[in-house]
Amino acid sequence: MSGASKKLHFVAVHGFGHGAWCWYKIRYLFEALDYKVTCLDLKGSGIDPSDPNTIFTFQDYNKPLIDLLSNLPENEKVILIGHSAGGLSLTYAIHRFAKKIHMAIYVAANMLKLGFVTPQDYKDADPDLSIYGDVTTTTYGLGADQPPTSVIIKEEFQRKILYHLSSKEDSTLAAMLLRPGPLIPFVGVHFTEGLDADSVPRVFIKTMHDRVIKQEQQDAMVSRWPPSQVFELESEHSPFFSTPADLFGCLLKAVASINCAT
Repeated sequence: MSGASKKLHFVAVHGFGHGAWCWYKIRYLFEALDYKVTCLDLKGSGIDPSDPNTIFTFQDYNKPLIDLLSNLPENEKVILIGHSAGGLSLTYAIHRFAKKIHMAIYVAANMLKLGFVTPQDYKDADPDLSIYGDVTTTTYGLGADQPPTSVIIKEEFQRKILYHLSSKEDSTLAAMLLRPGPLIPFVGVHFTEGLDADSVPRVFIKTMHDRVIKQEQQDAMVSRWPPSQVFELESEHSPFFSTPADLFGCLLKAVASINCAT
């Protein structure tokens, strides 16, 4: 193991309804070069046994990430990678654990400094899938007269919206593993700004054929909260499937700019 790779610990955070499984190609590439990588299942996601219909706060949803950061040795930092709604988890972590984070890398992700506060935030970061029709199945775990508690994209629309440039093998795997994501934790989620939040370098990786977070939305988020670096991938919303080598290359280029010994 090289001296450089010993100092780097990557933590990958999935998007809505996904899990640690979606990073399997990226995990392989990191481990092939002896980097340390942790792929998390947030609560109610992946193989976490929690029922997403019983998760009501953003803090509870992110407990696996909070626990990891809270339990890091005093002199250890990590590089966070967040996909899609996982970007909100990265921003949440930046405000709470800035001193534990070398860099935050947003991959086709929500990148709002304070979360969803203004109408502009929703315009810039909230996916609008209405052009595809009735594409979701919603669960009302608290009763039909209460707000919905979870949602999933119907299987017949998943490839068209999420994975249209990925292999059919990967989109089939995803269809078998996707779970309904908890809705209530994301309603109006916003953050209290941490004192050191802007000390964490941020990188945004744009996906140029994205049908979830549109190009103009990605550009707006980059413009409003400028990161230190921006990369572009000829990918749909899921570059960990469709362009894993290119995504991995962007991740390595991003971290080459920081001194991980500090």
